[in-house]
Amino acid sequence: MHRYRSHTCGALRASDVGATVRLSGWLHNRRNLGGILFVDLRDHYGIVQLVARPDTPAYEALERQSKESVLRVDGVVLARSAENVNPELPTGAIEVEVSAIEVLGAADPLPFPVFPEDNANEEARLSNRVLDLRRQRMHRNIMLRSAVIASIRRRMTDAGFNEMATPILSATSPEGARDFLVPSRLHPGKFYALPQAPQQFKQLLMISGFDRYFQIAPCFRDEDSRADRSPGEFYQLDVEMSFVEQEDVFQVIEQMMTGLFEEFGGGLPVTSPFPRIPFRESMLKYGSDKPDLRAKLELTDVSHVFAGSGFKAFAGKHVRALAVPDTAGQPRKFFDQLGDYAAEQGAKGLAWVRVGDDLALSGPIAKFLTEEDVKALLGELNAGPGHAIFFGAGEFDEVSKIMGAVRVEAAKRAGQFEENVFRFCWIVDFPMYERNEDTGAVEFSHNPFSMPQGGLEALETKDPLDILAWQYDIVCNGVELSSGAIRNHEPDVMYKAFEIAGYSRETVEAEFGGMLRAFHLGAPPHGGIAPGVDRIVMLLADEPNIRETIAFPLNQNAQDLLMGAPSEVGEARLRELHLNIRKPAAKASGKPE
Repeated sequence: MHRYRSHTCGALRASDVGATVRLSGWLHNRRNLGGILFVDLRDHYGIVQLVARPDTPAYEALERQSKESVLRVDGVVLARSAENVNPELPTGAIEVEVSAIEVLGAADPLPFPVFPEDNANEEARLSNRVLDLRRQRMHRNIMLRSAVIASIRRRMTDAGFNEMATPILSATSPEGARDFLVPSRLHPGKFYALPQAPQQFKQLLMISGFDRYFQIAPCFRDEDSRADRSPGEFYQLDVEMSFVEQEDVFQVIEQMMTGLFEEFGGGLPVTSPFPRIPFRESMLKYGSDKPDLRAKLELTDVSHVFAGSGFKAFAGKHVRALAVPDTAGQPRKFFDQLGDYAAEQGAKGLAWVRVGDDLALSGPIAKFLTEEDVKALLGELNAGPGHAIFFGAGEFDEVSKIMGAVRVEAAKRAGQFEENVFRFCWIVDFPMYERNEDTGAVEFSHNPFSMPQGGLEALETKDPLDILAWQYDIVCNGVELSSGAIRNHEPDVMYKAFEIAGYSRETVEAEFGGMLRAFHLGAPPHGGIAPGVDRIVMLLADEPNIRETIAFPLNQNAQDLLMGAPSEVGEARLRELHLNIRKPAAKASGKPE
C-alpha cells in the first residue's frame, strides 16, 4: 500500500464497503457521541467521516490531536446506517473505522478556525493565508480560478490563438499608472520596469507575423487598492490579432466570454449579443462608463428645460433627471433614504417631485417649477402618474458620478433591478484625449497606442477633445472587465498623436524606439484586448472583493502580511545596486519636544 494513501478523502463510496484503506488529510472536525468518536478528515478532494471506538489506540490518538493536524489513518470502510447517511457529502454513505493512525504534521493552537468559518479580520486572514485557504469558500474560489484559466486557454487555442510569453523586465511605458521599477546592477543609475501590460510586446508579435496571440499575463501597477482592484499585480487574458477591425475583436471575445460565463456562472443567463454603447451616451444615460444594465432606469439630460428657468438652484447648471415608475405607494422614507444615499456619494441634496394622477407635481421643489417647466419635463422623461423624478444639478462629471450611483440604488429600492443575470455591454467610441483638471494639459484618456478615428487627418484638423479613438471596454454588471483598442500602426500617426499629448518627437523616439523601428519594417493593422482574470473570477464567484479570488494577495496597503513584503534591504545589497535610501521627512507632530 502507498506510504500515505490508497484513496483520497473524497473518493470512497458504498461500493468500497469492506475495503481496507489508507487516507491522509487534515483533522477538520471532531464529535464525541455516546463514547464513540467521529472525526471528519479533509483533503483537497473532499471530506470523509472516521469512527473510532473506545479503548482503542486510534480513539486515544484522535481524541488528543488538535484540529488542522495532518494525519495518516488506516481502516476499514463501513456502510452507515440508513438514518445516518449524509446526502450532502459524496462520501456520506460510508465511514472508515480507524485501526491505526500516524501524525504527519501537528498543528499549534489556531489563530482562527477553519471550521466553522467565522468572521476573522483581514489582517489575521492574510497573515495566516495558508490557514485561510483551507476554508471551503476560499478553496472553492481558488479552484474556480484555476478552472476558469484552463477554460480560457482551451477556448483561445480552439479559436486559433497561440500562447506566447513576453518579458517581465522591460522599459517604462505610459499605461496610465505608476511603474514598479527594478534597479540594474550592471547599469548603474538605470532601471527596468515591470510591465503594466505586455502592450508593446504583443504589438511587436503582430508585426513579427504571428497573427493571433494570447497570454495569461501578469501585470504590475503601483496603484491604490479598491474592492475590484488589487494593488501591485493582477492577471489578464492578453489578446492581439492582425488584420482586424473592431468588430472582428468583438466577435472572438464575445463568444469566449459568453461561453465562459455560461460554463461557470451557475446557470445564470448571459445576455448576448452584447449591446454597443458609445462612451458619451453611457455617461449621459447611466452616469458612468461602467453601467450596470441590471438597473432598468436611465438618466435624462434636462439642462435645457431649466436653462432659462427662474429656479436658481438649476438655472445655468447641468441637470440630470431620473424618472422612477410605480412609486405611488412609496412612503416618504423611500425619498429620504435615497437623499441620504446621494449625500454619501457627495451630493449636497437630492431634489425630487412626485407626479400625481392629474399630472400635477408635488414634493419639495414642485412650487418652484412653472407650468412650462412641468410640461417640458414630463415630455422629456415620458413620465406620468405614479412616477417619481429625482434631480441632480452641478458640473457634468460631478452630476454623472452622483446620479449614476443613485440610478442603481433607486432601481434596487423600487423593484426595477434585475437579479441573477450577467448583463454585458461594450462601451465604444472613447475620446482619444482629455484635459487634465489640475494642469489644463491635453492628455491621453485611454491607451496611447490606439488608432484615432479618422487617422492622421483627424489629428491634424480636429479639436483634440473631439477626436474619438477605436477603443472599447467590456462591462458586466457594472464592473469593467476589459479594455482594448485597434492599434495605431503608422509612424506618422504615432508621432502626431503623442505630439498632441505633449511628447516631442525626440521623446517618442527615445521611449518607443523599438516600436517605431518595427513600424518602419511593415506593420499590419492589428488590435486586441485584455480581460482581467481576477475580476472575471470575482463575478463568477459572486464575491464583493477581488482579494477573495487571489491565493496570496497584498492587503489594502500593498503589503504581503504572510511573507513580510515589502522589506528593507541591507547596506551591502544597496551598494551593489548603486542605491541610496532617501526616506520622507517625518511630519511635525505639533507637540513640544
